[in-house]
Amino acid sequence: MIIIRYLRRFLQKEDMLAGWDRQLIIALTVSIALLVTGVVLPNGSYVPALLTDFLLLYIMWIAYTSKIFQPLKPAIYAVLPYVIVSVLANLTRLISRHFYNEWNSYFETAKLFAVIWMLSMWFITKKQRKAIESERLRAQEKEKQYVITEALKSELEVQVAERTAALTQQKEELQVALNELKSTQAQLIQSEKMASLGELTAGIAHEIQNPLNFVNNFSEVNAELMTEMKDAIEKGDMEEVKAIANDVIANEQKINHHGKRADAIVKGMLQHSRSSGGQKEPTDINALADEYLRLAYHGLRAKDKSFNATMKTDFDETIGKINIIPQDMGRVILNLITNAFYAVTEKKKPLTPDGRLNPLFKDYVPTVTVSTKKAGNKVLISVKDNGNGVPLQVLDKIFQPFFTTKPTGEGTGLGLSMSYDIVTKGHGGELKVETKEGRGSEFVILLPV
Repeated sequence: MIIIRYLRRFLQKEDMLAGWDRQLIIALTVSIALLVTGVVLPNGSYVPALLTDFLLLYIMWIAYTSKIFQPLKPAIYAVLPYVIVSVLANLTRLISRHFYNEWNSYFETAKLFAVIWMLSMWFITKKQRKAIESERLRAQEKEKQYVITEALKSELEVQVAERTAALTQQKEELQVALNELKSTQAQLIQSEKMASLGELTAGIAHEIQNPLNFVNNFSEVNAELMTEMKDAIEKGDMEEVKAIANDVIANEQKINHHGKRADAIVKGMLQHSRSSGGQKEPTDINALADEYLRLAYHGLRAKDKSFNATMKTDFDETIGKINIIPQDMGRVILNLITNAFYAVTEKKKPLTPDGRLNPLFKDYVPTVTVSTKKAGNKVLISVKDNGNGVPLQVLDKIFQPFFTTKPTGEGTGLGLSMSYDIVTKGHGGELKVETKEGRGSEFVILLPV
């Protein structure tokens, strides 16, 4: 009865009880009947016991041969020895009572060992089933974790794809913005170059006017001398003709000299206006600095007749020529000199920025000094002014693009930034500044020889 109930619980647990329930109930009823018969008929109790054993063997055979009960084989192996011993004992008792009585002790011992075997198998089977169940639960947990992991993986893949698409779009937008910024920067740089060219225009006009005046004057003198030469030839005064011819030759040399001077000024203007090819060439840095000092001064004078400043130069004649990009370095020097003239002009104004009377208005002498010096394997170019100086709180920003201390509309904020890049990146040099508020500033270019 215990085995039948065990089978029914197993089938119920596996949801397969419906197909076997009727047969198991019949078997249970028969076993109960045999048990009752064995109790009621004690003298023939061995017959019902033997029938019970055969019923049990039949049930175990069905369970052993059926695929449904495969998991119960360990339980069948556990019970089988006891059933076999019981069948042999009951069968022996039925055939020969005398033989049974002689061997009864052996049968009882065999039953004891069968019970021990059954209990051992039950304990081992139970332990194995717990291990199998634990392993099954772990497998289910792993499967559950795998499903969760796969779901998270799929979700992460979707998120990564979305994020990648968003980053790609942002990258494209940033690339477009960068291209626009580069285009705008190029336009601003060109505007700055044209602005510096505008600053030079008046100075160039003034500078080119002097040699043109000499050319015109000596041309007129030569015309007069040629007329006098004709008269001397008609009179036959060859000494006078020779003297006049010598004067004409001297004047032609002066015309040629000043014509070349005008040509040099025009070439300098063209060099400044066109883009740099990036080619360095031997350049007289003293002449370059002196030329841009005078051009900047006369340019500002042409724009503002009241502008005036003392210009000082201190050039080291031992420097000779150095390899630079002349038009680029010219822009740097022009920018520094123009800023210096602006600084001294601001300090010379009768009123301070806050509207008060400037106490230095009468006694202050605006001065800009340009100097060069060779120090070891470097050449120093200095532009110094005695203006108001750069405020210390903005000193570390003056080389940043678009930063300016000038009022709105008077500066682009690119002059010093361009100058810094030209000196450091284009020539491998340094651009430094020393300033004292109220006393002036000094910008120093250091170029490797």
